[in-house]
Amino acid sequence: MSTPSPLDIASPPAVRPGAPVRPTPAPSATGCPDSGLVVDMGPVQAALGHRAVGLTLTNCGGKPVRVDGYPSVQAVDENGDALPVKVNPGSSYMGQDKGPEEVMLAPGKTMRSLLVWVSTPTGGDLIEGDALEIAPAPGLEARTFPLEGSDVRLLDEFNMTGWRTSTAE
Repeated sequence: MSTPSPLDIASPPAVRPGAPVRPTPAPSATGCPDSGLVVDMGPVQAALGHRAVGLTLTNCGGKPVRVDGYPSVQAVDENGDALPVKVNPGSSYMGQDKGPEEVMLAPGKTMRSLLVWVSTPTGGDLIEGDALEIAPAPGLEARTFPLEGSDVRLLDEFNMTGWRTSTAE
């Protein structure tokens, strides 16, 4: 791959007027994870039985990091045990997946992914999850995000878009 142009490097997120402000994830006691990448999850949005959350990937390190792929997502129960919720890379009712975008993510810059699930029993029984463990990619440091609200916690399977410098359309 050639050296990315400034347009290939992710930009800081735009702030919507009236949108709730989520604090930037604080580094651990030892600082930024070894990968140089930290993931954050926005608020859950709902539409016609579908649930969606925006995921943000930030380079918290001091050097550019190559990003190309999908987040790693696992639903867990109240004890932190993994739940059998299928994870599918790809499009959904809430957003189209153009696939991941390979980028040399500069320090302080961000990328986005959209995580979607259905909270209605269309394909069978739903699984009740208490939290999501989300990592920038398989094998990297995961963060745990609680799922709050009874209908948000009901899961069938996840669909997610690849990491990109712009949001899914």
